[in-house]
This record gives sequence, C-alpha cells and structure tokens, in this order.
Amino acid sequence: MSPRTGNLVAVRNRYLDLLRAAAIVRVIVYHLFGWPWLSVLLPAMGIMFALAGSLTAASLTKRDAARVVSSRLRRLLPPLWLLGVIAVPVMLVAGWTAESDGEHPFSVARLAFWILPLGDPPGSDQAADVWEPLWYLRAYLWFVLLSPALFALWKRIGWAAVALPLVVMAGLDVTGFELPETADAALWDFVAYGACWIAGFAHQDGRLRALRPWVSFPVALAMAAGAAYFAYDYGTYDLNDVPESQALWSLAFVLVVLRWQPPMGWLARIRPLDHAVSVLNARAVTVYLWHNTAIAAVWPVLAFVALDDLGDRAGAATDLVVAFALTLGAMVAFGWAEDVAAGRRPRLWPETKPSAAPAPPEPEPVPATTAPDQPTGAAMARFSAAAAMTRAPANWPPIPRGGEEEAAAPGPGFPVAGRRPGPVGEAPDRRTEPLDAAGPVDWFRSPPEHGDEAR
Repeated sequence: MSPRTGNLVAVRNRYLDLLRAAAIVRVIVYHLFGWPWLSVLLPAMGIMFALAGSLTAASLTKRDAARVVSSRLRRLLPPLWLLGVIAVPVMLVAGWTAESDGEHPFSVARLAFWILPLGDPPGSDQAADVWEPLWYLRAYLWFVLLSPALFALWKRIGWAAVALPLVVMAGLDVTGFELPETADAALWDFVAYGACWIAGFAHQDGRLRALRPWVSFPVALAMAAGAAYFAYDYGTYDLNDVPESQALWSLAFVLVVLRWQPPMGWLARIRPLDHAVSVLNARAVTVYLWHNTAIAAVWPVLAFVALDDLGDRAGAATDLVVAFALTLGAMVAFGWAEDVAAGRRPRLWPETKPSAAPAPPEPEPVPATTAPDQPTGAAMARFSAAAAMTRAPANWPPIPRGGEEEAAAPGPGFPVAGRRPGPVGEAPDRRTEPLDAAGPVDWFRSPPEHGDEAR
C-alpha cells in the first residue's frame, strides 16, 4: 500500500460493472439471434464508449498523455495478438491466399493490422466470424490516440465538443464526402460514437451529473425522436444499420443512464449474479474477441451431438446455452492473455475476490501553497469517475491495489461500424456487431497519485 494513499481500500463501482456486463450479454444474444429490438433496448456500444471515455479522462487528469496512451495499448494488444497467432495460420492453411474476390484478399502488408489495428485486421471470407468484430478494437484504438486532443478540446469548449461528431456526421450526409476505405471506416466510427466518448469526459468531471434534468431529459428525448426519424427513413428499427440513429440514440441513452448511481448493495446478496458480473468485467476483452467464433461453432456442435433439430423454443434456448458454454470455454482457454497484458500472474479463472470495505481516511494536511480549489490527499479521491456521477456514498473514497492498473478491456457493441448501411431490406448480418466497449475499457479506478492509471 502506498504511503501517499493512507489506509484506503480498493472498491469498485458495481453499477458500472453491471452496465458493462449487461452490454456484453446483450451483444452475445444479438449476434446469436439477430433480434433488432435489442439495439434499441440497450445501445451497448454507446455505453461502453462512454465508460471508456470517462475513465480515459480520469487518467488524463492525473498522468501525461503519452503514458496514458501507452498503458491503454499495453492492455489491449496482447489478447489480439494471441487471437492472430491462432487465427491467421488457420486461415492460410484453409485457403485464404486463393481467395480473389473476398472482402480481404490476402496481403502481407495488411497483416500489420493484426499487430497494430489502425485498420481492420483482415481475414478470409470463410473465417469472417473471427475477424468481423475486430472493428471495435480499431475504433477504440483511434479514440485512445485522439483522446489527448479531444480532452483538451473538451476543457476548452465544453458541451460543444460533444456535439462536434454529430455536426461532422451531418456534413458527411449532406456532402456525401468519402475517404479511402480504411480511413472512411474510422471516420464513421468517430461520428457514430465520438459524442458518447466525449460525454464520458462530462461524466468524469461531474458536468454530466450537474446537468439539470429539465435540460438533459428534453435533449435526450429530442435525440431519441431524431433517431426514430432516421430509422423510419431507412425502413428499419435495427439501429445497427442506421449510423445516424445509432449516434443519436446512444448519446440520449448515455445522458440519462450515466447520470444515475443507484444503490448496489443488492448485487452482493445475489452471489451467482455478483460473481458473473465480476468475471465478465475481468475477461471482457477475451469474451469480445472470441464470442463470435463460439457462436459460429454452436450449430456444428449441436449437429455432432444430434441436438440440432429441436423445436423453436427449445432450440433457441439450447443455442443460447451452448453459445454461452463455448464462450466460457474460450474465456478459460485464452483469458490468461489479459493477465499477461496487465502484468499479473496468468490464471485460467480471473481473480474476483470482493473488495474490502474502506477504512476511514486519515486526514492529511493541506499545504499553505495549495490553492483553495485544488484538494489534496484523501479529499482528492472524491474527484474520480464515480464521484463525478453522484454524491459520494458512505463507503467512498476507493483504494488502489498499487502497481499497474488493471487490464483495460473493450466492451460490447454493434454492427460493423464505420460502414454505411446497405439497401433497405437486406437481412441483418449477425456477425457484424461486436461487443462493447468495450469495451477495451478501463473499469478499475485507482485514486489520484497512485497506480498506473484509472481503469
């Protein structure tokens, strides 16, 4: 325990953990069944980008930008590399080099995106379930790289920075402007989810909580109406096919949900659910990377055990159970990469011990040279992401574990972002929406002056 943090004890914001876990489950179910109403029920990607933006802002307030960015990349890339080490050779053996009309014809140069995903990591058409969800890692990487500039812009112009991605989207719609494919995909990701990412800054510094309900709720309702208008114009209510609706509805949802901090004591009393939430948060990167491959394996597995011809309800329930089971198996087999990325001892099952209750903080003297609006010591911990959401609960502030931050992981999300929707009437592709946010998202907050960065 650091001497600068006194007797603080590590705690987690279980409301954010629950949101993230719900988003992960929602993405798996959407990819399995393709039910479009799920995109309205929970805009998982918007939530995950907002959480990631909030916790990235918390880090940027305490550490220099280069350290924050490098730490995020260090948590994100090793699990992706593990997937690439397995998937790329399999795709090559299966005939990827012979594909001439696929979405990603084989190119040695483009394999670099499996190392640093500035563009979508490529793959064969036969293995589309493996690589299609990886757009989220590419999007998250760009948001991390842009965060120092976006955070500086937020501090300078405030809420106008949140509106900026929506204004750019309107310009793209009006002008029809397009960039080369890789850059165009990144641009559309920015305009679709950038407002949520920057709204996360408002969540972190308390301005979202300070926004009066008579302002935030009407604004959210207006954006929801705009989302409905675009969805009606496109002829679908699957928001994953309508980037304008996705952007507006996701931001509306964030403005409402992240202002709320409900009591979460009930979760600890439901031990199986509490443990499941902890496991999903601890292994979100792995679940995201492998869940779509697990879904693709559901029907071959059921055919092998002669359970592929059940009735509608029994068949759907069986599909869901097998999908979760296969995803769990992938998590156990490959989740250790997240431990390696975070500098922890590799484990087959993540460490999910409950947080200890915080001891009363010891008072620390405030130097005479400290400005009255610059708190120090234990008081400064109250300016973390959770405190920005609501009044500090009785067991606040949190405590760091010391050392490096916990693994930042992506969370759940939506369709192949950055792509304009196809013609109305095309069947939705269940494979194109990744998980949220998760996303690589940082979900453990260490207090100021300690740890590598907020998680």
